[in-house]
Amino acid sequence: MTLDFLAPAYLWVKSFHLMAVMAWMAGLFYLPRLYVYHSEIPQGGGVEHERFAKMERLLLRAIMGPAMVAAWLFGVTLVLTPGVVSWTAGWWLVKFGSVLAMTAFHGYLAASQREFAADQRRRSQRHWRLMNEVPTVLMIVIVLMVIVKPF
Repeated sequence: MTLDFLAPAYLWVKSFHLMAVMAWMAGLFYLPRLYVYHSEIPQGGGVEHERFAKMERLLLRAIMGPAMVAAWLFGVTLVLTPGVVSWTAGWWLVKFGSVLAMTAFHGYLAASQREFAADQRRRSQRHWRLMNEVPTVLMIVIVLMVIVKPF
């Protein structure tokens, strides 16, 4: 299903989608790094813990959350624009699955932010260093699907 009236706005919607994705990705790259540093602080870390908890909360709520919502809204609008997606091709399914995985990762980071705010350290620095690579892998898959459209 496409909506013909969206065609004239395609470049605008695509531009705003890209800006939203860039803001969301910046947060997805940075928040796990903050968790690495926050993990170095002993529990009951006082002022230092509070500083990291505030930075993590603001990044998630003021930047990442709104950017994710905007990326989804503009992305869905693009999908509804005539000629953007070839529904017989398989690349869009891989891209969509990767975007769902990115959204789930965002949710995992949000749940982890609540744990850090409560001064709970359930995962190691090594875990957060590995998690820092997840958005990169998903970004590679998404960009290749959208640009190369291999199948």
